[in-house]
Amino acid sequence: MNEPLDFNLRHLDAVAAAARLGGISAASQALNLSQPALTQAIAKTEARLDQSLFDRQPGGAVPTEAGRRLAFRIERALGYLTRGGQSVRRGARLPPLPHIERRVTLGQLRALIAVDEAGSFALAAMRTGLSQPALHRAARDLEQQLGVPLLMRQGRTVQPTPAAGRFLRFARLARAELQAGLDEIAALRSTGAGRIVVGTMPLARAVLLPQALARFARTYPAASVEVVEAPYLELLARLREGEMDLLVGAMRDPVPVGDVVQEPLYTDDPVIVARAGHPLAGTDPPFAALEGYPWVIAAAGTPTRQRWEQMFADHGLTPPRLRVECGSVLVIRGLMLEDDWLTLMARDQFLFERRAGLLVEIPGAGIALRRRIGLTMRGDWHPTALQAAFVETFRVTCADWTSAKAMADQPFRYA
Repeated sequence: MNEPLDFNLRHLDAVAAAARLGGISAASQALNLSQPALTQAIAKTEARLDQSLFDRQPGGAVPTEAGRRLAFRIERALGYLTRGGQSVRRGARLPPLPHIERRVTLGQLRALIAVDEAGSFALAAMRTGLSQPALHRAARDLEQQLGVPLLMRQGRTVQPTPAAGRFLRFARLARAELQAGLDEIAALRSTGAGRIVVGTMPLARAVLLPQALARFARTYPAASVEVVEAPYLELLARLREGEMDLLVGAMRDPVPVGDVVQEPLYTDDPVIVARAGHPLAGTDPPFAALEGYPWVIAAAGTPTRQRWEQMFADHGLTPPRLRVECGSVLVIRGLMLEDDWLTLMARDQFLFERRAGLLVEIPGAGIALRRRIGLTMRGDWHPTALQAAFVETFRVTCADWTSAKAMADQPFRYA
């Protein structure tokens, strides 16, 4: 399997230039390379991919479908590196460098990303299979090219500088684009091949996401889908850096950052949940009675916590003191089964426990707690055909669920 950062960036630049300019001659002039050198760069890339990227014709080299797709991704990757390099230079009040994206190498990016993720050169060397001196040299060369320090030692760890933090985001986005290009070439060989990384919040993973995954897997058996569970802010950061393709969960209002877009797909009504043997189970208690029992709710700032606080405020009451703050559905379920705890959940989140007679709904939440659930994506995301197919599958799954729910909520009428 090809790793995007193992390629030669100058060779990839040659592929993109030849596709963009319509031939080897024009590309060699634009890149200031001899035609033999540029031809060799393209040939090495084709050999590495085991894929023809250009059709050699009397009038020049015409990109194949694989060549067009890869060139498009290379151009986007180079654009991210340009933005990242100039952002770092601008932050350090240094003048912009022309063609800064051609001054760095993918090996340098790989070293910086590896050390950032590992927290040390020693661990990064173990993970990448490269020597520590090689990683040191690549990182220092990148610092010299950008003109700013990127790594600093703090005790026994190595941490990125603020400048490196800005650059790393664009470096990872560049890697994601190159990976997308490799996936698209793989899809040409095997229909539906490729990889998708989906971040999910607790609300969406109970029923809808599994249904969408099952549908997608049946249609695209050659595809690989990785599902990542984490707190929202961690998922958002990974999404913005290209380490995830999309995020499934509750919409944020307002959108926390300007470079992502949200697509609401269905509306959910959180309800109050308790164990089946709870004193309030099977009753319609006055809302004030809910103050007398312990609650377990997610931490401050989360949509669930905000709606819980609003629920009490709407009744003119101060929310009770939380003895446990937790966003893990598994922990919350276990806690409620032990004692008379209450929480807020979507009905889908305790579907199986409700069917098993373990957890029940307590009236009182009201429709004011409604929230929109959907997809969060990068604003400049250009999905592969496979990624676009997954998005459409999830849309259809949500539409079917909404339609079925609407039918179930309609009163029965005799013919």
